Amino acid sequence: MLGTQLAQLHGDAPTGLADADDVVAGFDEALLRGFARVGEADATALTALAGAMAGTPLRERVAEAVGKVTAGSVGQEHLAALAGARTALLGAVHDALLDQLDTALGRHRTPWTPTGEAGAPSPARAAARSWLHETALAGWRGIDHELLSAVGTPVEAALAEPGARRLAVLLDGLAAELRAGLPVATMAQPPVRRWADLWARGVLLAQDGPAADPTAGVTPVSGRLLPLGVDVHEHETAVQVQLHAIFEPADAGTPRLVRVTVGAAKVATIGGPAVWRLLSAYPVLLTAIAQRRALTVTDLPSYGGDLHWVDERAQAGEPADPFATARVLLGTATAAATAPLDRHPAAIAEPVLLEGYTVPDGGSTVDLGGQRLAVALDRLPAGGPLTPALVAASSSCLGLARFDGGRWLVQPLAVQATVKRRPVEAHNGDWADGVTDPKVAKAEARAGDAVAVLRERAGRLLRR
Repeated sequence: MLGTQLAQLHGDAPTGLADADDVVAGFDEALLRGFARVGEADATALTALAGAMAGTPLRERVAEAVGKVTAGSVGQEHLAALAGARTALLGAVHDALLDQLDTALGRHRTPWTPTGEAGAPSPARAAARSWLHETALAGWRGIDHELLSAVGTPVEAALAEPGARRLAVLLDGLAAELRAGLPVATMAQPPVRRWADLWARGVLLAQDGPAADPTAGVTPVSGRLLPLGVDVHEHETAVQVQLHAIFEPADAGTPRLVRVTVGAAKVATIGGPAVWRLLSAYPVLLTAIAQRRALTVTDLPSYGGDLHWVDERAQAGEPADPFATARVLLGTATAAATAPLDRHPAAIAEPVLLEGYTVPDGGSTVDLGGQRLAVALDRLPAGGPLTPALVAASSSCLGLARFDGGRWLVQPLAVQATVKRRPVEAHNGDWADGVTDPKVAKAEARAGDAVAVLRERAGRLLRR
């Protein structure tokens, strides 16, 4: 059984996983203190990173960068080499884990095909590189309000370039997290791994090159989209909804696993079910998610396993039970290769179906024939009806296989449960087209429509 296979992976970590984690942790601690003055411990950590790259094409560039940083003359190109080395090391860990998972599931994955050419120099990316350079020199403990306020210029410039908007959102979010943690020196446990992840990704997104061109390798596709489940990523400054689905090409080709991602900027006061109102530009998609319907798409831009959503090119069709879709097609659907910048253990999110299990301890684990598998209850979104209590009462689960904290676990997207002797089915996206729970709807009405209020105020400001 699938869940048993996942649980058995826990005790069989790929070779070198712990060593790679130690190297990354050492680099992250150095970044916490900053590269303006590198101490002995940080120099040792940077040297270990260079050693990890000794057998790769990055060997010479990373060795040179480490030498420059330890000597106190670090430039933007040296930080780019260090960010690339850290990303490559975590990418190797990602690939080893994903290969282990695919082997256990018997899942076929298409190989990655490099695409794109170097793009023209971008002033927005240059401004971002400068700000990220300053943050690395200061380190998280040296960050102050003045440095964080300077992020406004590169964010504004990046927002003006369609191809750099992902970079803009990342910079804005990182600055918001750092601002909330000030002074970082007094924090008991700064999230150094997360901040280093965001910093390294920002540095690479800010480079002028193939990774900066989101249109390279894009091809139009037509066919039928069968939803499996929705993963909601909510941050104080942004919300992103990611639909995992199976795509059946119109030419009767092999079904494949795909993702559709839409998002919007937000403020901290908007949360829970209200985040769906921020995505009102995608009515066809939201209706299909809420009503569990198939979608017919025509000439939808596709990049690997990601479909770039254009609501006008889609039409909601007949009802499509996600659990039935998973039982029939999930075992044979082809998965896409992961884009280079997305190769990170934390980015692993593979759709799986678990059935016939028991829940022994309130939903934090499920038991499949004596094999325990951890459940990521902390990832349940506040904007849907799926709760820990429903997970605890469930016997079937559509979820995402993830790797976190040195172990495999499952993140529920939907469950089939029995509550008071009645069958119940709940999906993360059930409220995409409006709250269906009367109690929650009443509470939302009492709280008022924060989205409508903010839009009205924004309209007033624009009219002045």
